[in-house]
Amino acid sequence: HAIQQVKNYISGLAKKQRREMDRLAGVVFDGYFLIFVRYINGQWLEEPPVEVNPHSLERLLTWLTSLSSGVALTSENLSRDFSIEQLRTQNILRALFQGLNQTLEQADGLVSKLFEQWRLFFREAIDYSEAFGGRKLQPLQKWVRKAGLCIHDADEAQRFFFVLHTYFALLVKLLAWLAVSRHLGVKLGVPAFGNLVGVDRDTLRRSLGEMESGGIFQAYGILNLLEGDFFTWYLHAWNEHIEKALREIIQRLEAYDPTTLRLVPEETRDLFKKLYHYLLPREIRHNLGEYYTPDWLAQRLLVQVDSEFFAGDPRCDEIGMRRKLLTTRFLDPACGSGTFLTLIIARMVGLGRALLVPERHLLESILKNVVGFDLNPLAVLTARVNYLLAIVDLLEHRRGEVTIPVYLADSVRGPVPGDLLSQDAYCFPTTIGTFDVPLSLCTPGRFDRFCALLENSLNSSLNADAFLVRCQTDLDLPAEAWDARTVEKTSKLYEKMLDLHRRGMNGLWARLLKNNFAPLTVGQFDYVVGNPPWINWEHLPDEYRKSIRDLWLRYGIAGTFKGGRPRLGAVKVDISALMTYTVADTLLKDGGKLGFVITQSLFKTAGAGAGFRRLRIPQLGNRGIPLQIVHVDDMVDLKPFEGASNCTAVMVLKKGKPTRYPVPYTVWRKTKGARFTYESTLEEVLSATRRLQFQAEPVDPNDPTSPWLTARPKALRAVRKILGRSVYEAHEGVNTGGANAVYWVEPVFRRPDGLWVVRNLTEGAKVKVEEVARPIEPDLLYPLLRGRDVQRWQAEPSAWIIVPQDPRDPTRAYPEAKLKTDYPNTYDYLKRFENVLRRRSGYKQILSRTGTFTCR
Repeated sequence: HAIQQVKNYISGLAKKQRREMDRLAGVVFDGYFLIFVRYINGQWLEEPPVEVNPHSLERLLTWLTSLSSGVALTSENLSRDFSIEQLRTQNILRALFQGLNQTLEQADGLVSKLFEQWRLFFREAIDYSEAFGGRKLQPLQKWVRKAGLCIHDADEAQRFFFVLHTYFALLVKLLAWLAVSRHLGVKLGVPAFGNLVGVDRDTLRRSLGEMESGGIFQAYGILNLLEGDFFTWYLHAWNEHIEKALREIIQRLEAYDPTTLRLVPEETRDLFKKLYHYLLPREIRHNLGEYYTPDWLAQRLLVQVDSEFFAGDPRCDEIGMRRKLLTTRFLDPACGSGTFLTLIIARMVGLGRALLVPERHLLESILKNVVGFDLNPLAVLTARVNYLLAIVDLLEHRRGEVTIPVYLADSVRGPVPGDLLSQDAYCFPTTIGTFDVPLSLCTPGRFDRFCALLENSLNSSLNADAFLVRCQTDLDLPAEAWDARTVEKTSKLYEKMLDLHRRGMNGLWARLLKNNFAPLTVGQFDYVVGNPPWINWEHLPDEYRKSIRDLWLRYGIAGTFKGGRPRLGAVKVDISALMTYTVADTLLKDGGKLGFVITQSLFKTAGAGAGFRRLRIPQLGNRGIPLQIVHVDDMVDLKPFEGASNCTAVMVLKKGKPTRYPVPYTVWRKTKGARFTYESTLEEVLSATRRLQFQAEPVDPNDPTSPWLTARPKALRAVRKILGRSVYEAHEGVNTGGANAVYWVEPVFRRPDGLWVVRNLTEGAKVKVEEVARPIEPDLLYPLLRGRDVQRWQAEPSAWIIVPQDPRDPTRAYPEAKLKTDYPNTYDYLKRFENVLRRRSGYKQILSRTGTFTCR
C-alpha cells in the first residue's frame, strides 16, 4: 500500500509540475527498512527492501539533495567528480596501488599473470622505460604525489598506470551498468545499479565480480561488453581499503542521471576521451604518445571519404541512401576510445530516423557494419562502452543477443602461421605460452563458433575427448579438415586452456583468442577510416619491431640505401605507413576507400616516404594492386593535436585504381585573429580557416616515389619550368646509429687545462646508458642543432655532440689507435660505453671495418 502511495505521489507531482517522471524518486520507510522507487523507461522500479545502515541512509540523503534534479552525465561533471584532485579518486588510487604491490609479491598468482599480460600488450604500443626514463619521470612523480603516492622508477610507473587504467576502466564499466540499467529498466533477476550502494561487503564484491565477468550485461542480452579483462585483478586483491574507496565512487555515480544521453546525445560523443584528458595532464599523455583525435577532424575525414553519406540530404535519393545505410561497412583499425565509431553510428541513427528505417533493421545494420580494432585493452573497453551508449536507445528493438563489434586485435600484425613444426596452425603468443590454432578452424563464422564452444566447454569442465566430439558435430567440419593433425592441435589447445581453468586463470584467454583473430574473420569493408599511430621504426618497442620486420619488406615500404637495397632503420619509416598498406591489402574491398589522419611527411620527405609513394600493394604473379590518392588535406599550420607540432594531413585513397597526378591537395590556414580549440565543431573550424586549393605531383616526373611538389595549378606549371639540379645537396646530418645517449652531451664547466667536463644526455634515449660527467678534449665537440632548435629566421643549438671523425677526411672515422694518443680523455669516455657502441646495427654492418666508435 505504501509503495502504491509513493507511485501516486510521483505521478501526481509530475502532472502538476510538468516534470518528467524519470527525474523523480520516492522512498518508503517503516523505521527499519527502506524501499527505493523510481519510474524508468515506462515502468516502475521497486528495489528490494534494504536494512537501515550508514550506506542506505547516505543514499537517501544523496537522493534528497541531488537525485530530484539529477547530475547530468557529461564529461565536465565526470572530470569534476573523478579527477585526481578529488579525495575519492586519491583514496581509490592509493588503495589499488598498495593492493597491487602487496599482491604482486605472490609471483605465481593470477594478479601477477594479468599484470604481465597487460604489459605484454602495452609494450607493443608504449615503451614505459623510454616514456618515463631519466628526467621524464619528474612530471609523473609530481602528478602522483597529489594522490599521496611515490614513484621512483619506470617499473613503478608501469604499476601506477596499471592502477590508473584499472580505475578508469572501473568508471567506464560502472557508468555502462548505470546507463543500461536506467535505459532498459530492470529485468527479472538483473540487479539495478542502485542496489550496489547499500549492500554488505560480500554482496558488493560478488556483484562487481558478476559485472566484471560480463554477467550483468549478458542478462541484458549484451554478450561481450566485458570479457573478464586485465582490470579485474582488484577483486583478487580485495581488502577494506579497496572496498571503502569503491563505495565512495559508486555512491557518487549513483547520483548521475544517464537520461542526459537521451536528452542531450551529443554529450556522449567524447565523454570518456575528455575524462581521460582530465585524469592525466598533457605532458604525461604526450610522453606516452597519446594524442586523441578531435571530433571536428574526424568529421572532416568522414565527409571527405563520402560527402553524400555524411553531409548529404537523404531526401534527394531515399531509396539509394536507405540501401547504402543498411549495407555499407565501416572499419576503424585503430579505434582508440571510439571517436570515429560513435560519429558513424550517430550519422546512421540520424539517417535511419529521417528515412523511417525500422529500429530493428537499423540496429542490425550498425552491429554488422561498424567495426573497430585496437591494441590497447583500455581503449577497447572504452570504445565498446561508447558504442553501447550510442545504440542504447535501439537495444529494446533487438531480436536476439548483441555482440559489440570492437575487438582487442592488431591491424598490422594479424595472426600468422607458425614455423616449420606448426605451418598448419596460427600462433597466438601470451605470457603463459603460445596457443596454436589449426588453420581449418580459422574461417569466418566457424572461428567465432569455435571460441564460443571453447568457452562453454571450459565452464562445464568437459574433458578433451568430449570437447573434440562437440567440435566435430557443432562446427560442420568436412572430413578433410578434421584430420589427425588438426585433432591433435585442437586437443592440445583445449588441454592447455583447461589446465588454466582448473588453476583459476581462465576467463580471459579464450576471449583474447577470439579478439586476436578478428582480422581473419570479420570480412572486408567498403570504408576503412581512422587515425593510425604515428611512431617511427626506431621508437617502436624492440619485441614488436622484430615481429613486424618482414611486413615492411613484404610491402616494399622499408627504408633503402643506394641501389634500392632495403634497410630498416636507415630512414625514419613510420608505422602509420605500414598500417595503411596492411589494412588496404587485407581488410579493404576492391574499389573501397581508406581515409586516414596521417603524417604529412609521407608525402613530402625523401627516403622515409619513398616506399609509401609507390602506392601499390605487391601481389605474387602480377604487378600488384594499385592505390589511388583521391585527396589530401594539409593541416600542418593548424596543429590540431593539442600542444603537439605534428605535421598533420588527412588522406583519402581508393583501392584498385592507379594514382593520377596532379592530386587535389588542400592547404588549411588559420585566418587572422581566428581561434578554435580541441573541442570546437567542424563548422567553427571551417569559419576560422581558409582552404587553399593546391595540387600535388612528384618533384621528379620520372620517379613517382619522389617527394611531392605542392602549389596552385598555375604556380606548379611555372615551377616545373625552372626545376633542375640544386647546387645544394641536403644530408641527414650526424647519425649516432642509435647511441644519442653517448654522443649527445651538455657542458658542465671548462677546466683550467682547457678540457671540458660534459654530461651525456640520457633523457628519452632509446638505448639506455649510464649518465656520467667526464672531461674530454674540445677538438671533437661540435654544436648540436636539432629540429626543435630551428625556428623561422633563427637557429640556436641546444647541446653539443661528440663527432670522432678524422678532421682531414670527414668521411672517414678517426682510427682507434690514433684516438688513444691524440684525444685520450675522449677515448676513455667512449671506451666506457664500448659494449653499447659495438652492439649498434650500423656498427656491425659498416663501422666494424674501421674498428672505431664513430658516428656516421
